[in-house]
Amino acid sequence: MKHILNGLLIAAFALAVVGCGADDAEPDEVVLMTHGSFAVSEGVLEAFTDQTGITVSVLQSADAGAMVSQAILTKDNPVADVLYGIDNTFLSRAVDENLFIPHSAAAIETVPRGLRVEGDVVTPIDFGDVCLNLDPDGLATLGLETPDRLVDLADAAYDGTLVVEDPTTSSPGLAFLLATIVTFGEDGAYPWQAYWQDLVANDVRIVPGWDQAYYGEFSGGSGEGDRPIVVSYATSPVAEVYFGDLDAAPTTIVEDGCFRQVEYAGILNGTEAEEAAGQLVDFLLERTFQEDMPLNMFVFPANADTPLPDVFVEFAVIPTDSRVMEPAWIDENRERWLAEWATVVR
Repeated sequence: MKHILNGLLIAAFALAVVGCGADDAEPDEVVLMTHGSFAVSEGVLEAFTDQTGITVSVLQSADAGAMVSQAILTKDNPVADVLYGIDNTFLSRAVDENLFIPHSAAAIETVPRGLRVEGDVVTPIDFGDVCLNLDPDGLATLGLETPDRLVDLADAAYDGTLVVEDPTTSSPGLAFLLATIVTFGEDGAYPWQAYWQDLVANDVRIVPGWDQAYYGEFSGGSGEGDRPIVVSYATSPVAEVYFGDLDAAPTTIVEDGCFRQVEYAGILNGTEAEEAAGQLVDFLLERTFQEDMPLNMFVFPANADTPLPDVFVEFAVIPTDSRVMEPAWIDENRERWLAEWATVVR
């Protein structure tokens, strides 16, 4: 009888150990929540699986704003383990909601200090600049000089030439609005609201998103519209060269008034796969993923040790004086600025 009892106790203990081991084991899959512009070459995420044995399931939202809203609404029961694509215009909102678990990525020291966030709450993965893009041929046809500054577009000569995205529905649209606020300020003889009044007087066209603005309204490059000035990205001319197999870019940018966007990845609070999520964040900052980004998402890698593709080296422009704004300041004032903007333009 004693032997039987001992055997039962040993069996029960073994089952308990196995059960605890199963509960504590890291999952073999992580879910990556990202925006609709996320693109990666075949085999890149598989390389992460080869390294770790962990597969990546990608959950895409329409845009960065919708992604962040979804993450906040589901933070008590997160639908993903890692969020990638939140930028500096939405970051403070997410941090205030305690959305992330701080994580110091393995390659974090390769990231320039100006891109990092205090406490490494999130990890910088890429950066880029929202800038005015120009169609030089279209401007020449209209007999117009190439504008050098944001303020030039307030001149009546540029009537009917500009298309912008609505900042309430578009990330580049919001970035451009913030650039005008930084450039002209809220006080003084010519604040940003007065600048936008002049844009409205010059028949600025406002559309919901980037695709419609660039492809539907812009006259340059692959655009099919009639407006020679559009809010787009500093890398848009590079994309025109790359996809058009061209020897020279058909479009240019205005370096004045660009707004620097930084995209981050973070481990979502409440994940049941924190270790695996941390490995994925590490991977996003390492060479395999960083080298793949430029020709898929046309952004610059945050890892400064990453070599750029030849087309970036030859044609990309990194503005030397991009406008920046503290995420907390954006979060504190965003809704007020958007309401004031809507009053001005409607």
